[in-house]
Amino acid sequence: MSSLIWLMLLSCSTLVISTKNASDGNTRQGKSIFILAGQSNMAGRGGIHAGVWDGYIPPECQSSPKVLRLNSEHKWEEARPPLHRDIDYLKACGIGPGLAFANSVLQKNISIGDIGLVPCAIGGTQISEWRRGSPLYKQLLSRAHAALHDGGIIRAILWYQGESDTRSQEDAKLYKMRLAKFFTDIRSDMKLPELPVILVALASAEGPYIDEVRKAQLGLDLPNVKCVDAKGMEIGNDGLHLSTEGEVKVGKMMADAFTQFMA
Repeated sequence: MSSLIWLMLLSCSTLVISTKNASDGNTRQGKSIFILAGQSNMAGRGGIHAGVWDGYIPPECQSSPKVLRLNSEHKWEEARPPLHRDIDYLKACGIGPGLAFANSVLQKNISIGDIGLVPCAIGGTQISEWRRGSPLYKQLLSRAHAALHDGGIIRAILWYQGESDTRSQEDAKLYKMRLAKFFTDIRSDMKLPELPVILVALASAEGPYIDEVRKAQLGLDLPNVKCVDAKGMEIGNDGLHLSTEGEVKVGKMMADAFTQFMA
């Protein structure tokens, strides 16, 4: 399906997320679903060299029958890297934090059943492009709706974005307000007002205003939002994207943050 047809279908859809499956019985039986959204460091650029993924899969990102991925056709399949290969398809995708997150969660002493990952991240996007009603926003809602089709519960949104908003001082100043509105709107439209959100504070940037965006991320004052700090993580040769090692570490940090919601 072409991207144009895909967006036309999205714009004609009424996207309402049902939470009937969040009952205790279905929670035990169904999968735990996580929405992966943001830009390239969430989509995964670990192991990308000269525009090509090197194919290396670290132990933390190995596939498992207990970790599924919602593909671009809204079908579940065993999750294998790159998770965003048919979603962020205009760029080469490699290792991201998603599988390291899922495998780390499975190793913890919490009972959440199988894990379903829903890739939605698109490289190079600004927070303004995720506003309510935008194509990216509609795509996220559509994929979240499809993920619930055969049961399960949406456990959290994993968000890693902001590098593109460091290019402009105005965008950096508006980032906190725009991010808070995005989370509030997406929770409202999913009818999950207390949905946990785990976001990443930037390790790198496209422009000079990284400190302003990081301050907004670390200081976001919304309930059920936790921020993990990627500062100091290993960056690849392009100076922007996390290395494979950095992506894995961020995934584990997000898993630790999620565990706090389950305590």
